[in-house]
Amino acid sequence: MMRGARTLLAVLRLPTRLEWSIAGRYLRSRRNTRAASLNTVISTGGVIVGVTALIVVLGVMNGLRNDLRERILVANPHLRILTYGAGLRVDDWRTAMATVLKDPDVVAAAPEVITQSIITRGADYAEAINVLGFDPDTGRKSVTSLPQSITQGNLSFRPTRTDVDGAILLGARLANRISAYPGDVITLIPPTAAKMNPALGVAVPKYWHFEVTGLFDTGMFQYDNQFVVMSRETAQRFNGLGDAVSGIAVRVKDPDQAPAVGARLERKLQYPYRALDWQTQNQSLFSALKLEKLAMGLIIFFIMVVAAFNIVGTLTMVVADKTREIGILRAMGLTAPAVGRIFLIQGAVIGLVGTLVGLVLGLVVAFVVDKSGWIRIDPSVYFIDHLPIHVEARDVIAVVLASVAIAVLATLHPSTTAARLTPVDAIRHE
Repeated sequence: MMRGARTLLAVLRLPTRLEWSIAGRYLRSRRNTRAASLNTVISTGGVIVGVTALIVVLGVMNGLRNDLRERILVANPHLRILTYGAGLRVDDWRTAMATVLKDPDVVAAAPEVITQSIITRGADYAEAINVLGFDPDTGRKSVTSLPQSITQGNLSFRPTRTDVDGAILLGARLANRISAYPGDVITLIPPTAAKMNPALGVAVPKYWHFEVTGLFDTGMFQYDNQFVVMSRETAQRFNGLGDAVSGIAVRVKDPDQAPAVGARLERKLQYPYRALDWQTQNQSLFSALKLEKLAMGLIIFFIMVVAAFNIVGTLTMVVADKTREIGILRAMGLTAPAVGRIFLIQGAVIGLVGTLVGLVLGLVVAFVVDKSGWIRIDPSVYFIDHLPIHVEARDVIAVVLASVAIAVLATLHPSTTAARLTPVDAIRHE
C-alpha cells in the first residue's frame, strides 16, 4: 500500500514535454492522421453528454423556481400583515401601516381587501373567483407589479355607465372564459350574509353589477384565471367591512428577507397582528422544486459517473494495447512515474475537452430553449405556460469542477497500473 501511494504521488507531478507528446500520440488514431481515435471520441462524448444534460437540467429547475417566484410576486406582496381571528379584518390599519413604514427594510405598504365571490355574465354559468381591492398606484410606492400587467384599460376604476355599482378589471383568461370584455357588465354576489326578504320569507343575496374597464395578463395561470380587482373603497363596501381592511400588503427591499422582516414587524406591532410572507404561503411548492432539483441533479450526475467508467475502460485497453511500447520506453530510460503521467494526461485531456464542449453545448441549448419558449407546458398544472431555463454561475462551476475531478480520478487506476510495469515484463507481453 505504501508503494502504491508513493507511485501515485510520483505520477501526480507536472508532466514534461515528452510525456505530453506521447500522450497526444496515444489519443490519436493508429493511422498516420491527427484525428482522434474512436475510443477517445467515445470517452469524450460520454463526458459531453453528461455535462450538457446536467447544465440543462439544473438550468430548468432554476428557471422554474425563478419564474414561479416572479409570477407569484406579480399580485402577491412580499408580506401581508394580518390579524388573528376567524375572519380577515384589520380595523386600526392606519396606525399599523405607519409602524410598518418606519421599518428600514420596508419599501412600500398599502391596505388591501381580500375576499371571494361568485361571478356571472348573465348567462346560465357562474363560478367562484377571488376579489382583490387595493389603492391603485403605478409609481414607486406600488406594492406589487400588477399595475404593469394591465393589457387593456387602466387602474382608474371609473365606470362609463351610471347603472352599475363600480368598475373592475378581469384576468385575461377569466374574461375569455365568460366572454366579458371592457364595456361589458358582469354580476358579482358578495360573501356577506344575505338579507331576509319579508315578502318571500327567504334570504335573498344582493347582486352587484360592475362594468369591466380593463384586463390584466400576469402570465400566472392562477391569477389570470381566477382574479378580479377593484378599488379598495368599492371592495370594502362589497365585503361589508366599513372602514376596515383585510390586511396590509408590504413590499421589502429583498424578497428573500421577507420572513425576517415579518418577524421583526410582529414584535413591533404585537398581538393580535401577525405577518405572512410569500415564502410561507408557497412553502410546499418551492420545497418540492428544491427536492426535484436535487433528485434530477443526482440522476444526471450518474451519467458523468458512467462516462468516468468509460474513461477507465478506454485507458485500461490502451495500457493493455501499448504494453510492449511501454516496455520499450522504460528500457530507453523513461521512468515509471513518467509512464503513469502519460496516461493521466490522456484522461485529463478527455475530461477537460469533454467538459468544455459539454459546457458550451449546454449553455447554447439552455439559451435557445429559454429565449424561444418553444417547449410549451400546461399552465393549469405548472402555473406557467413555457419551460424557462436559468443557468446560475455556481451550478456551472460545480458541474465543471465535478466533471474534471471525476475524469482525473478515473485515470488514477490505469495510470498507476501502467507505472508499475517493469521493462522486461512489458516487452515480453503478448
